[in-house]
This record gives sequence, structure tokens and C-alpha cells, in this order.
Amino acid sequence: MATATSQPIKIASIEANHKTRTPLQMAITRFARHRAAMMGFVLMMAVFLYIIIGSFIFTEKDANFNDTSIRLMPPSAEHPFGTDRVGRDIMARTIYGGQISLIIGALAVIVEVTLGTALGAIAGYYGGIIDSLLMRFTEAMLSIPSLLLLLVMAKFFSGQIPDVHLFGRTFSGSVVVIIFILGLTSWMTLARIVRSTVLSLKEQDFIHAARALGATNSRIIIAHILPNSLASIIVAGTLGVAGAILSEAYISFLGLGVQAPTASWGNILTEAQEFQIIKDAPWYWFFPGMLILLTVLSINFVGDGLRDALDPRSDKKV
Repeated sequence: MATATSQPIKIASIEANHKTRTPLQMAITRFARHRAAMMGFVLMMAVFLYIIIGSFIFTEKDANFNDTSIRLMPPSAEHPFGTDRVGRDIMARTIYGGQISLIIGALAVIVEVTLGTALGAIAGYYGGIIDSLLMRFTEAMLSIPSLLLLLVMAKFFSGQIPDVHLFGRTFSGSVVVIIFILGLTSWMTLARIVRSTVLSLKEQDFIHAARALGATNSRIIIAHILPNSLASIIVAGTLGVAGAILSEAYISFLGLGVQAPTASWGNILTEAQEFQIIKDAPWYWFFPGMLILLTVLSINFVGDGLRDALDPRSDKKV
């Protein structure tokens, strides 16, 4: 009899614990159960650790030091990734090049998210002529091929900004140019996503209640609408990092991206495609190319997992 009585109590206790879990806890649980997202997270952490730990083993001077007597040496115990066309260690180059590629991706997404969120929120909330003007401008930007726009802007601003010295490192001015070019050419999709979210949120009862209590439009947007749009912004921003890394890689591959002496995964590939090095020294392109592949795949997997985890209507069991 006691066993029969304790069973319903146990079930009720489990249900009560489940009901008291916060949305953040449920999102973390959904993310942890997303196998592809967890695999991507592990891969992404491995790349980060490679770059962070490697910077304690190699200095930037090691990455830029050249010795032509050992040019195009295959991988060995002394140079695990081999050497490049002027005798620089490719492992050290990929470590510091990875830092640049990730910095470019992260900062470009900050520019993208700032512009896209601001314009999308203003267009969706105010509507009318403001919405029409901002969305027509967004559609005009979307109609321009992004690669063409990137190449034209990179060529125009190339060499216009001097080298930047920060945290004991020297960054070529092209890094700053690429960050702003990528951010200014990739905000349009996010703006449309945020606008559609704001259009549905501004008709909700809690927004009408805030307006009735005297909240200003700016307060409603910042304190009520944007926090409820955060899931879409986070997912778009995460995927935007992968897109920015790829964009930096292919414009650097075309010779209009990050310029020497600063290394990036993209401009290492640019060097590798010259003088038939792709055929004669496959290690030159394999390692930076593999790092780009792993980084972009891992970020996309994490973004996919975040999309499911932050969706309150997700059908994944928690």
C-alpha cells in the first residue's frame, strides 16, 4: 500500500521539477541532445584550443620568419605542417592566420548584427513609409551580387588604411577594411528576419500593455521586442561568422583580402596556388584548407543546434 502511494508522489515531483525549469535550462538540454550541434561544438573548441595553445608555443615572429634554404619542405618532426615557398613554418602561419580569420569573422558579424537588427527593428516597428524606404534599400542591396560588391570595395579601399598595432601585434590595414566590407555587405538578410519577427511581436498583448503604461517607442523596442527576437539574431549571427570566414577566404584567395605581413587562412591558400604548388606541395594548401572546412562546418552545426534549442516550439523532447 505504501508503494502504491509513493509512486504518484514521485511522478508528481518529477513533473513539478520539469515545470519549474527555466527556458534557458530547457534550451541547453535541447542543444545537448542535438548530436550534430555537439559534434560541431567539440570541433569548434578543438580549433580554438589549437589557435590559443599554439600562440603560446609559437610567436608571431616565428610565423613570419623565413629561411629559403628550407623552402617547400614536406611535413616533418621539426615542421609538422611543412614549410611554405619562402621557408616559413606553415603550422605557425595557420595558428596566427586562424586568429585573424576568426577575428574578422566575429567583428564582421558584430557590424552585420548591429546594422541588420537596428534597421529591421525600426522598419518592422514603425511601418509605413519608413518601412517601405528601408526595405526598398535592403532589396536594392540584395540585388547586387555580394561577391562583386566585395571585390569592388576591397579593390577601392586597398592600401587606404595604415597598419594597426594592437596587443603587441601588427595588423595590416586590410584587416580593418575587410571587417567593415563584410559587415556592410551582409546585414540585409538579418534585417528582413528581424523585421518579420518585430511585425508579429508588436501586435502582442504585452506590447499593447507596455504602450498603455506610457513606455516610449525606443523603450518598447529595446526592452520588450529585441529580447524576444534574440533567438533569431543569435542563430543568424552564429551562421554569419561561418559566412564571413568563407568570404574572407575567397577574397583573400583572389588577392584582394588580408595583405602581408598579416597571415590568414585565405591568403595562405593564395600563396599555395602559385607556381603549381598545389600539385608539387599539397601540404601547403591542405592544412589551411582543412582548418577552414572544420571551422565552417562546426559553426554551421552549432548554429543549426541553436536554432532548434532556442525555438520554444521545438518538437525535440527535453
